[in-house]
Amino acid sequence: MSCSKCMPAPVCLIENNENGKLCVRKEAKDILDGISEPVVVVSVVGLYRTGKSYLMNRLAGQQSGFALGNTIESKTKGIWMWCVPHPNKEGHTLVLLDTEGLGDVQKGDSKNDSWIFCLAVLLSSTLVYNSRGTIDNTALENLHYVTELTEQIKIRSAEAADEDEGEDSEFVRFFPSFIWVVRDFTLDLEINGKKVTEDDYLEHALQLKKGLNKKISDYNLPRQCIKRYFPSRKCFVFPLPVDSQKDMTRLESLRDQDLAQQFLEVTGHFCNHMFVNSAVKTLKGGHIVTGQMLRRLVEIYVDTISSGEVPCLDNAVHVLANLENQAAVREALQVYQNGMKEVKSMLPVSIENMTCEHQKFSNLATSEFTKRSFKDENKEYMKNLEEAVGNFYVDLLEENEMASERKCRDLLKDLFSEMNKRLQDGEYSQPGGYELYERDRDANVEQYRREPNKGVRAEAVLEEFLKERKPEANSILCMDNKLTENEKQIKKGKEKEALLEQKSKEEEEKRIECERMMEAENARHEDRVKQLEEKFKKEQEQQQQELDRAIQSKLKVHEEMLKKGFKDEADSLKEEINKLNDEKKNLQGGNFFKDYVMPFLSVVRRFNNKRSL
Repeated sequence: MSCSKCMPAPVCLIENNENGKLCVRKEAKDILDGISEPVVVVSVVGLYRTGKSYLMNRLAGQQSGFALGNTIESKTKGIWMWCVPHPNKEGHTLVLLDTEGLGDVQKGDSKNDSWIFCLAVLLSSTLVYNSRGTIDNTALENLHYVTELTEQIKIRSAEAADEDEGEDSEFVRFFPSFIWVVRDFTLDLEINGKKVTEDDYLEHALQLKKGLNKKISDYNLPRQCIKRYFPSRKCFVFPLPVDSQKDMTRLESLRDQDLAQQFLEVTGHFCNHMFVNSAVKTLKGGHIVTGQMLRRLVEIYVDTISSGEVPCLDNAVHVLANLENQAAVREALQVYQNGMKEVKSMLPVSIENMTCEHQKFSNLATSEFTKRSFKDENKEYMKNLEEAVGNFYVDLLEENEMASERKCRDLLKDLFSEMNKRLQDGEYSQPGGYELYERDRDANVEQYRREPNKGVRAEAVLEEFLKERKPEANSILCMDNKLTENEKQIKKGKEKEALLEQKSKEEEEKRIECERMMEAENARHEDRVKQLEEKFKKEQEQQQQELDRAIQSKLKVHEEMLKKGFKDEADSLKEEINKLNDEKKNLQGGNFFKDYVMPFLSVVRRFNNKRSL
C-alpha cells in the first residue's frame, strides 16, 4: 500500500453515531485493511482547543490536514486517522490518531471523554498528552482520565483474573510510551534556581507527597498512575509560536518563517524523537501489529465498549488471534494451491516433479502462515493448515494416478491397435502365429516403455494390460500347430515368467515412488521444524522485550520510591519486579520441541497414514 496515495488527508476512524455510541467508519477500516506491514501508532489526547492537531500535521509532514479550528469550538470529533509511510522505518506505516478534545463543554458527556482517552491508550504505541501553560496540580487534575483506567481496562478475563491481585500493576507491560507536550510555555526551566531539562521538569511535577490523608492521596493518585502505568516518560515544552493572538488562530496558513525560531526548533526535536523512538505497536505477548490487525483491534474494542462491557486485553488478543490465524490458514493454503495449479494443469507428472513442487509450495505456505499467525495455542491452526495441504496433496496424487492411468491405457490402445486388426484378420491363427504375436507384442511393449511422461502408473497399467491379454496369448499359443507340445509348455512358462517380471517392475516402481515421497516429506518436515523454531525464538524474543521494558520501568520507579522514603510502595514494587523476573526465567526455559513440534507430529502421522491408504 502507498499510504500517501491512499490518504491525501485524514479520515474519521471512530465517531459517535446518532445514538451517542462509538462506531468505526468503513472508509477507515478499508484503509487499514490495505496495510499489511507493521504500524507505529501515535495518539494525541488533551483538552479541547490546546493545539493537538497542529503537532499531528507536522508528524505527517504536512502543514494542514487535521482540522485546527480557530474558535472555541472543538473541531475534532471522535478519533481521526492519518496513515503515512514511516520516514525512518522502511516497510512500516506511521498511523496518527487525533482524538476529540477532552472536556468540551458542548458535549457534556464525561463518559465519552473517558472512552476516547481509553481507546487512545489501547490503540497507540506512543501516547502524546497535550496541555497548555505549565505542569501544575491543575494540569494533573485535568488528566484524571488516567486514574480511571483501572475501571476501563482489564488485563485478564473475569474467569482468569486473580481477585487478590491488582491488574494495574501489569499495565506497564502493555501501555504505550507517554509524552507530555506543554504548549505556550513562558517560564524558565529552573528548579530551586538551577537550570533543568524538560524531562527533569516533568519528573519534578510528578513527585509524590508523604502522608495518608485524602487530600494527599488525591494529589498523589494521578502522579502514581503516570509513573506506574507507562513504561517511559518524556516531556517537550513549546514556547509561543507567534506573538499576536490573531496569528495564533491561523497557524495552519502561516509559513515557517512566520513562526518563532525556538518554536520551530522544539517542533523539529519533537518530530525527530517521535520518528526515532516511537515503537512499533505490539499486543500482549509482544506480537507485532500490522494495519490489518489494527483494524480488527479497533473493531473489537469499540464493539466491546458499545455493548457496555469493559475492554479486556486477554479477550481482545484471543479474538484477534483467532481471526488472524484463520486468515493466515486461508492465505497460506491459497499460496500452496496457486503454486500447485501449474502442476495440476500438466498431469500426469513424475513423482519427482510432484514431490519437488509439493515440498517447495508447502514450505512457502508454512512461511506465509508463520508470518501472520500468532498465539496459535497447541498449534491448532498450524495443524489445520497441514491437514488442508495434506488433503489437497492426497487428492492431487489421486488425480495424478488417474491421469497417468488414462494416458497409459490410451497409449497402449493406440500401440496395440494394429495387433488387434491382425488378430481380427486371423494373421495369428495359423502355423507360426504365436511367434509373430509374441514379436509384435514385445515390440509394442518396448515402444510403450520408450514413451516419456506416462506418469506414476506406467508399469502398473502395463501389468494389468498384459494380464488382461494373457487368455488371448494362450489361445493363440494353443492353436499354433507349428509348435510341439513341449515347446508350447516352454512358451507358457516364459509367459508366466514375463508376467512375474512385470509384476516385479510394478512393485519396484511403487517402492521408488514411496522412497522419493518419504525423502521429500522428511526434507519438508526438517524445513518446517526450522521455520517453527525461528518463529518460537522470535516470539520468545518479543515476550522478553515486553518483560524487560516492564522491569526497567518498575526498577526506575522503585529506586525513586526508595530515595524519597516511600518504603511500602518500594516493597510492593520489589515484589512485582521479582514476579516479572520469575516469569522471564520461565520464558527462557521454554521447550521448543515440547511446545511447538510435538503438537504438530500427530498431524504428520495422520497425513502419512492417509496417503499410504
